Amino acid sequence: MKQETRKDEIISTAARLFKEKGYSAVTMRDLATSMGIKAASLYNHINSKQEILKAIIISIAEEFTNGMSSIIQSEASNISKLNSIVALHVNITANNTNGMASLNNDWMHLEDQLDYYLQLRNEYEASFLSIIKEGISSSEIKNSNPEIIMFSMLTTLRSLYLWIPKKEDLNANDLANSLSEVLIGGINI
Repeated sequence: MKQETRKDEIISTAARLFKEKGYSAVTMRDLATSMGIKAASLYNHINSKQEILKAIIISIAEEFTNGMSSIIQSEASNISKLNSIVALHVNITANNTNGMASLNNDWMHLEDQLDYYLQLRNEYEASFLSIIKEGISSSEIKNSNPEIIMFSMLTTLRSLYLWIPKKEDLNANDLANSLSEVLIGGINI
């Protein structure tokens, strides 16, 4: 496992503060105070609060995109692909609940990377939707509105960052299996 750098520590602390207070309410001084250093010292490692937000959100969005790319390219059934999407969300969220809060709540504050983020999100959702539509076409999934299916699943998966921290004995695999049973069981034929 790689050693956490000072920059990683700054990003991790900022993600926690952004989750607690919201991106707009956190200042560089708040971040420095939380880390027990002077605000000027932050700038030895990071250029701005915007750079921190970008590092948090873009890295997670790219992780989702890469995961979805692997899922789409697999030869698995569409139901198995949906199970993999649930597991992808659970694993990313379990490993970074604070970052997921920023991804969900602060993405609109991205400046020069907003278009790139929206492109990643739109491609992800288009891939998700195509799996559902293929599942309906192949009679693996009930013939229901694919957008509503995706919306229902994503709403649950995107809010996991609120629930996971409350579960001390969480096993990510068990959670992914249980969520798949609930989310996919209702659409599986």
